Amino acid sequence: MGTALLQGWLARGLSPDAVNIIDPLADQLSEQFPTIAEARLTDNWSSVSEITPSFVLLAVKPQTMDDILPRLSAYVDGGAVFLSIAAGKTLSYFAGGLGKEAAVVRAMPNTPSAIGQGMTGLCSNAYVTKEQKTVCAALMKAVGEVAWVENEGQMDAITAVSGSGPAYVFHMAEAMIAAGEAVGLSADDAKRFALKTLYGSVALLEQSGEEAGVLRKNVTSPAGTTEAALNVLMAEEDGLTQLMTRAMQAAAARSRELSE
Repeated sequence: MGTALLQGWLARGLSPDAVNIIDPLADQLSEQFPTIAEARLTDNWSSVSEITPSFVLLAVKPQTMDDILPRLSAYVDGGAVFLSIAAGKTLSYFAGGLGKEAAVVRAMPNTPSAIGQGMTGLCSNAYVTKEQKTVCAALMKAVGEVAWVENEGQMDAITAVSGSGPAYVFHMAEAMIAAGEAVGLSADDAKRFALKTLYGSVALLEQSGEEAGVLRKNVTSPAGTTEAALNVLMAEEDGLTQLMTRAMQAAAARSRELSE
């Protein structure tokens, strides 16, 4: 995700000289981002003391965060804002690792961010200024759309809907492809029809301005083929809405557990 963000920033005109990267895979990144000077891309933590950043992106695995934060705490006094895309790490966690007055923004992007089509939820603590929030939102817009929430507890819901959401769509695609084969299509044709139908339907929903329910009804003729299928998908006890609600409740509950 950090790589996708950097690609987006550079594509939008950010100067390579404005970036400093500390990463254990610095050699690989230097090949991927040849415009960034070697001196600004390193795996050496001693360089931390040599820079005074305005923004620090924390794009590391959650389990490595405990080791990293103490090395960055000196940036708090310099007024840096810390933008974290690490799942399950709360604002109070960062207050413990960086100091209670550290300015921290939590971001929950999703995997379509890799192609600039992501959705990111954001929340911040009280030490983040309005100007810093504006810049953080602009940074995340490099990979898609953003939305702020005032209550950090809503990040668990965002994780359930958006952070984990692409997997639900991918599984829907799997299910449609398998079902397409079951009713007589070849594997290739089932994949082609299913994927284009998913893509086109989402594009129509986004561009038409209509509610999803209205578009669904527009496709559904009385006693027709669509109604026959929807009678299964919209069953009161075990329909898609009930399954999706249970799935997202499980995801939100797990998100809360990981934050404890």
